[in-house]
Amino acid sequence: MSKRDYYEILGIQRSATDIEIKSAYRKLAMKYHPDRNPGDKAAEDRFKEAAEAYAILADAEKRTLYDRFGHAGVSSAAGAGFDPTVFTGFEDILGGLGDIFGFADLFGGGRRRGGPQRGADLRYDLEISFEEAAHGTETTIQIPRSETCETCNGSGAATGSSPTVCSLCHGQGQVRRQQGFFAIAATCPQCRGTGRTISKPCQTCRGAGRVTRERKITVKIPPGIAAGQQLRLQGEGESGGAGGPAGHLYVVVHVQEHEFFRRDGTSLFCEIPVNFTTLALGGEVQVPTLDGNELVKIPESTTTGTTLRLRGKGLPDVSGGSRGDLFVTVQVHTPRKLTREQRHLLEQLAKVLPKEKFEPRLREEQPDERNLFDRVKDIFG
Repeated sequence: MSKRDYYEILGIQRSATDIEIKSAYRKLAMKYHPDRNPGDKAAEDRFKEAAEAYAILADAEKRTLYDRFGHAGVSSAAGAGFDPTVFTGFEDILGGLGDIFGFADLFGGGRRRGGPQRGADLRYDLEISFEEAAHGTETTIQIPRSETCETCNGSGAATGSSPTVCSLCHGQGQVRRQQGFFAIAATCPQCRGTGRTISKPCQTCRGAGRVTRERKITVKIPPGIAAGQQLRLQGEGESGGAGGPAGHLYVVVHVQEHEFFRRDGTSLFCEIPVNFTTLALGGEVQVPTLDGNELVKIPESTTTGTTLRLRGKGLPDVSGGSRGDLFVTVQVHTPRKLTREQRHLLEQLAKVLPKEKFEPRLREEQPDERNLFDRVKDIFG
């Protein structure tokens, strides 16, 4: 009897991604697992069939051979049928549901907890100002973390004593039992997977081998960092167990909004009010930047809404690239209160300005404003 196509077994297209392959396998594994279908030979066969298909398609090299040559190209890899080693790491495939069905310990795949274990990673959310993000800063944070007990050096046993080998699992950290077709290796209930027991626990850590302490850590914020980016401080997480390496500390940066600037990548955007006369006649205005005020030239006949570009006045590139630009949009400023002289001059200007006519005009037609600006120059000198 010929074998079914692996893609057909998992119900996916030949162009399926690794994520789609894993997702399809997870659904089938949960549906046909023998623990959920006791005594159902058909479900057991489907379960083994899906496992074999996943073992091939989840491996990039085996999948390439299968795509080119079919079952003949992977016959040695697939074996004669179900391969129990496919369940290595199966708990990850099921998204943390492995303990429900005993997958973590299936076929002896469970790992003893007594060996070296890497410490847990930690997260710290740090809020900084917009200016601190732009220029970079250095700050000190305080975090609680689990560390190896210095009194017992992590053994959990009181001074003068030491842990003993667990009498139930004989130091293996697991106890095995047969359950139908499967051999189940479960965590030892007596030593909780450590393979050892402690008769006299350490008074400092109460036998845990670990204590929680508050630690002050200096964090350097690079210039140009953006909201949501994170810094990894290697080895600043929780300490490892049984001589394992420490985890990492991830500092997630949150940047406060600025009241004047708006950020997009390394570019900055802002709006500044400019008098009508400056827009019409041209001139210079002070524009705030991250480096202080900058004198910017306004060309003659500038209209409101025009955006000017100040190169290199944006934010630094956190990865070391070139600095961004500052884009300044000018908006006409209408004074709320006028002096008698200002009102008189504006009234004179209003007399020589063409009357506003709301007549439809083709897009390409542009009004001739040269006479207008000549008159403005005469009035305001």
